[in-house]
Amino acid sequence: MKKKILIRIGSLRHGGAEKVLVTFLKNLPKDKYEIDLLLNLYSGKYLTEVPEWINVLYLNKGEMITTNQIQDIPQKAYRKIFQAILKTFPKILYTFILKEKKYDIEFAAIQGLRDEILNSPNKLSKKVVWIHSDLRKATSYNYTNSEIRKFFKYDKILVNAEEVLNNFKELARNENELNRLVRIYNPLDAKEILKLAKSEQKLYNFNLEIPTFVSIGTVYPAKGYDRLFSAHLRLLKQGFNHKLLIIGDGYDFKSIENLVDELELKSSVTMLGYIQNPYPYLKAADYFVLSSIYESFPTVLYEAVIFKKNIISTEVAGARELLGNGELGEIVENSEEGIYRGMKKALTDPSAFESYKKALEVYEAPFSLENSVAGIQKILDEL
Repeated sequence: MKKKILIRIGSLRHGGAEKVLVTFLKNLPKDKYEIDLLLNLYSGKYLTEVPEWINVLYLNKGEMITTNQIQDIPQKAYRKIFQAILKTFPKILYTFILKEKKYDIEFAAIQGLRDEILNSPNKLSKKVVWIHSDLRKATSYNYTNSEIRKFFKYDKILVNAEEVLNNFKELARNENELNRLVRIYNPLDAKEILKLAKSEQKLYNFNLEIPTFVSIGTVYPAKGYDRLFSAHLRLLKQGFNHKLLIIGDGYDFKSIENLVDELELKSSVTMLGYIQNPYPYLKAADYFVLSSIYESFPTVLYEAVIFKKNIISTEVAGARELLGNGELGEIVENSEEGIYRGMKKALTDPSAFESYKKALEVYEAPFSLENSVAGIQKILDEL
C-alpha cells in the first residue's frame, strides 16, 4: 500500500528550498507514495516541473504581491487573513481543502511552516520538517533557543549543513531528541544545471571585456545586497572598473533597485530580476559572489562550484562544507569589509584564484542526487 504524504510549502517560486523540493519530487518513484502538495500560493516557475502524479492543492492563487500599492492591499490582506484563519483553526483546512484525508506523514518542506504541520488535527501522522536556514542568525523571524526547541516536536528534523546540525545538537536534551536529527544533503541535479547553461539565450547587459561579478538569489535583506553595493561603490571610487549583475527578485526588490539609484550605480549594477534560466550568466561570469548575512546550505554556491567559478562567499553556514574549508573559493568575513576585501583581491590579484581553479578541476562532490533522494526516501519509508 502506498504511503499517504502531505507536503507543505509557501509557493514554488524560484528559491533554493523550492528548487530542492521539486528536484526531490521529480526523482521519487510514483508507485511507492501518494503525495498531496499543499501550497499557500499557487505560483512559481517550478509549478510546471512538479510530476503529474503528485496532487497539487493551494490556499490562494496568483502571483506573489511584493509591494504595498493601494490597488493590491485588499487582495494581500485577504490572503493573510485567510491563511491566518486556517492556521488558527486547522480543522477547517483539513475538512474542506484536504477532504479529511488521513496522512501517514506530514512534511513541512520549509521551516516557516513549522506550526502549520504541528497543529494538524491528524495526531497519528508522523511529522517531518526540512530546515533550510541557520535559524540562530535568521533575521526574518526571532528564533530564540526556546523557539528552535519547538522543532523537536517533529519526528524527524532534516538539516542540510553541519553547523545547523551542531546548533540543534546543543539544544537537544536527550538521546531521543538527538535521534530525530538527520543530516541530509540537498538533492541537486548537476547534469540538468550544466545542460541548461548551454542555452544560446542572449546575455542582457553583459560585457565580456569588463570584470563581472554575478550574484543570484531571492532579493530580501538576508542576501546582503546593500553591503555588496557599498563594497562595489568603494572599489569604483578607487578606480577598479567592474560590473555587478544581480539575478532574482523578491519582496525587497524595489527597495534594492532604489538603492542602486541612490548610490548612482545604474551604469555598473544591473538588477536583472527573475530569469527563467540564469545558468548561462553564471557560466559566463568572471566571479560569483555570495554576500549573504545567513544561509544554511546555499544551493547557488554549489551551482557555482559545478561551473568551477571563481567564488567569493561570506562566512555563512554551509560555505566551508561547499568550498572545501576554503580550498575551492575565497571565504571572507561576514561583513561589508569582508566582501570589499574579497572583491578587491579578485580585481588586484586575479592569479590568487588560480589555486581554487586547480582544486575545482579535480573536485568531486561528497554527495550525489541519487544518494540525497535515497536518504530522504529511507526516512519516509522507516517512519
